[in-house]
Amino acid sequence: MASNPDYVQYIADQCSGAGEIVTKKMFGDYGIYCDGKIFGLICDNRFYLKPTKAGKALLRETDLRPPYDGAKDYFYIADVDDRDYLSSLVRATCKELPDKKRK
Repeated sequence: MASNPDYVQYIADQCSGAGEIVTKKMFGDYGIYCDGKIFGLICDNRFYLKPTKAGKALLRETDLRPPYDGAKDYFYIADVDDRDYLSSLVRATCKELPDKKRK
């Protein structure tokens, strides 16, 4: 089941306090980016965050699971209604992710 575009937009809006949020359709679902860095996935109307130490330290609940069959584990984020919480998770996660590669 693919993600609903309204849900994807809701997640993007909820994370927008972290920076410029963009979603891109990938393999039937979505990658989500902040200031050019991919920090998560939205698959089957579920939000997944790349695992980092800083992100884990802020999590209210740690739930690692693959977003799709054969994928590495990501943090599954069930609490998507707290905008400040999501923005802080995204900011902390992106600080640990490598800078995007220049073409």
